Amino acid sequence: MQRRHLIQWGAAALATSSLGAQAQSFPVKPIKLVIAFPAGGPTDITMRVLADNASKILGQPVVVENKPGAGGTLPAQALQGTSADGYTLAQIPLGVFRLPYTTKINWDPVKDISYVLNVTGYAFGVVVPADSPLKTWTHFVAWAKANPGKLSYGSTGTMTSPHLTMELIAQQLGIELLHVPYKGSADLMQSILGGQIMAAADSTGFAPQVEAGKLRVLNTWGAERLAKFPDAPTLKELGLNLVQNSPFGIGAPKGTPDAVVKRLHDAFKQAMEQESYRTALARYDMVPMYMSTAAYKKFAQDTFTREKALVEKLGLAKPT
Repeated sequence: MQRRHLIQWGAAALATSSLGAQAQSFPVKPIKLVIAFPAGGPTDITMRVLADNASKILGQPVVVENKPGAGGTLPAQALQGTSADGYTLAQIPLGVFRLPYTTKINWDPVKDISYVLNVTGYAFGVVVPADSPLKTWTHFVAWAKANPGKLSYGSTGTMTSPHLTMELIAQQLGIELLHVPYKGSADLMQSILGGQIMAAADSTGFAPQVEAGKLRVLNTWGAERLAKFPDAPTLKELGLNLVQNSPFGIGAPKGTPDAVVKRLHDAFKQAMEQESYRTALARYDMVPMYMSTAAYKKFAQDTFTREKALVEKLGLAKPT
């Protein structure tokens, strides 16, 4: 019995020593960072700058892979069953914390992800084509009330923050809207510019189109007006008690060694602090929004609880 215990202890010590050695030399090959939205949108553009900065710090390439769809939850799902060695990372949008309440899954968004750090959050708003007869939010609401279920708006996907926030807005105002989901901002912008939908709820990936005179902002969703769109009122100014900024960060597979998580955390935190990343974010009225590993894990736990209440309030929870 004692000999067996000694063998087991020795095997455990050897495994721990091996993990420690791996962590000390990490990384020795390229790292894959899977993001939840298509190429060309604000998430893709800003995360590629962050990945490039981190590559220089880590001494290995951080390669961005786009995996859009399913409300931004595919990267987190891709972590499940992936080797917990730090070489596969994923963007974690808020939609990940709603997933168990709307879809049957066999993993837990809080327990089955190693949270590394939070990096930023989106600024959101509603836009219409520049030539739309819906000149203001008042016009938007009046038209929706007069034409129930006919005012079409696009979002970056079912159960994403833009979709759920618009449904909350509609619920509070007593209006019925027609939701059209897309895989990301790039597809959504093509659709609204092509006249296929009447409005779009999105992060401020629409900024270049607004600045080019092709779209008009009806409102924004932060606590204060955005400097880039000073004439656009916030939801709170319009009488809606809603603020949405949707923080997101980076996660690794469950069981990733603490030393590897720390190495990734330190590198990406340093990458966040570089001017190139701040400049890329500013293009979309985004800012660095740092949370440490511990703070980000606590945020995940709190958000998981809060999102359950939101999904249930909108009547979107899956049948039990």
